[in-house]
Amino acid sequence: MIEELYHTVLDRKNNPLEESYTCSLFNQGKDTILKKVSEEATEVILASKSMDKEATVYELADLFYHILVLMVEDGIEPSDVYKELRRRMNNKQGG
Repeated sequence: MIEELYHTVLDRKNNPLEESYTCSLFNQGKDTILKKVSEEATEVILASKSMDKEATVYELADLFYHILVLMVEDGIEPSDVYKELRRRMNNKQGG
């Protein structure tokens, strides 16, 4: 699912659609994308603190999406993140 959404976001950057929210984020620039990631992270925290699982899941989905937009903006692929997670996991197993 993450790979599929990543490629959809990448396609929006490479083939903009006028009415696309994703395209509007890219058009507004990196500062706007970073602001959205920050806002969504805060909303995850607030939903979790309120012990509202449904709201937390909803906000996590928003955060995942905005992180993928940031990754596309920065030229980072999901495989780059998977590689780093694998490296960390291997380091923990060895120590």
